[in-house]
Amino acid sequence: MWKALIVAIPLIVVAIVSRFDCADRPMHAMTEMISELCGHEGSFLAENQAAMHRMMNDMNIDPSGDVDRDFSAMMIPHHLGAIEMAQAELRHGQNEHLRRIAQEIIVEQQQEITAMRLALGEVLPSPAAAPDQPADLAVSVANSGSRSTAGSVIMVH
Repeated sequence: MWKALIVAIPLIVVAIVSRFDCADRPMHAMTEMISELCGHEGSFLAENQAAMHRMMNDMNIDPSGDVDRDFSAMMIPHHLGAIEMAQAELRHGQNEHLRRIAQEIIVEQQQEITAMRLALGEVLPSPAAAPDQPADLAVSVANSGSRSTAGSVIMVH
């Protein structure tokens, strides 16, 4: 019974939180709330919920009249969401096989983002270190104004 509750509570909390308009609530506050209720898995679930929330918001575009541009405008945030979720798996997951799959997702999704941007003739962002790399390897992207990780270097220890 307790095991069922431990599994169910984080899912219920995520479902309830996702029903609210969270635009006016800082995501870190929701992450802290879920983490307090659910412990280690709560952090993972909160990170994934935040990634999905950003992804769904960013995929909601105004049609431009250019199918290719609209496709890319929706798929790039989708891929970025997958990258964020894979990074959460790397931070919290223990299964080495799934961690390897998460690493592959990061690399493959970045390559596809780059290919879409190149196909549209967009200028690619400068390479940057992943946010979870050690500080001595990190390249600050704070001034870029973009959450894009296309072209980023991802190293997992």
